[in-house]
Amino acid sequence: MRIDLAYDGGGFYGWAKQPALRTVQGEIESALHRILRVPDGDVDEPLRLVVAGRTDTGVHASHQVCHVDVSEDVLARAVGHMDVPPVVALTRRMQRILPPDITIRSITPAPDGFDARFSALERTYVYRIADRASEVDPRMRGFVLHLDADLDVAAMNEAAAMTIGLHDFGSFATPNPGGTTIRDVKTAYWRRIPSRPLIGNDEAMGERYRTPAVESGLLCFTIVADAFARNMVRSLVGGCVQVGIGKRSLDWFAGKMATPLREGSTGPIAPQGLTLEHIAYPADDQLAARAEAIRAKRTL
Repeated sequence: MRIDLAYDGGGFYGWAKQPALRTVQGEIESALHRILRVPDGDVDEPLRLVVAGRTDTGVHASHQVCHVDVSEDVLARAVGHMDVPPVVALTRRMQRILPPDITIRSITPAPDGFDARFSALERTYVYRIADRASEVDPRMRGFVLHLDADLDVAAMNEAAAMTIGLHDFGSFATPNPGGTTIRDVKTAYWRRIPSRPLIGNDEAMGERYRTPAVESGLLCFTIVADAFARNMVRSLVGGCVQVGIGKRSLDWFAGKMATPLREGSTGPIAPQGLTLEHIAYPADDQLAARAEAIRAKRTL
């Protein structure tokens, strides 16, 4: 089953299930076990989620994707007294039982060859900052980082441009055991969201005050890559911000890209500004081939 979902990461210790800690995976797997009446540790029905991209503590997702393998007879247990197909029943029960900081967008039978992690073509992350040029709205403190600084956006974009292409991001990421920090970045840029009203001027309806769009004026970093290594996006944002406030030079950033060595000056920035926005997949008949190809260890 493919599960599309969203969550506010502020109350979670990341995605991955951990003993005695509240995580997104832990909450969803617990709900699945409860609804489908499968005990924890069942070897025949482990109900173990595979996710497109693990998010760190405090990081959000407006669109995350995961999958879970479940047999048809166990899935049928979700129906109960409901007169709907099992998948619809599971979706409705999950939406009811999960806490309010997790939203199930949809649950669907996955196509043959689908793997939420390995079939993905690319992931899109956005990091949102309210700097001195922004109007700071306290309602957005949970998903926007407030910086009391003037940022040189042009210089930050010069730094971001250096990340595009196939690179070893060892200065800005930590590899998984046996893995690598080589990633292929498709696009990366900083843009300020234009200040605009929530509704267009042609629909003013005579009101004296135009309600602004909630994200007007925010500075956003958008990055798209085939995959991301641990802490990679937040560390790249942190490096760009150091350039933007004049603490570091573009030559310094170029040197970190050229020499992939983690040495303390490129640690991750605060998590609350980061949101996983989108996961892209190929056509159904290419899912299995994509999953097989991406499992190979990357090299430059």
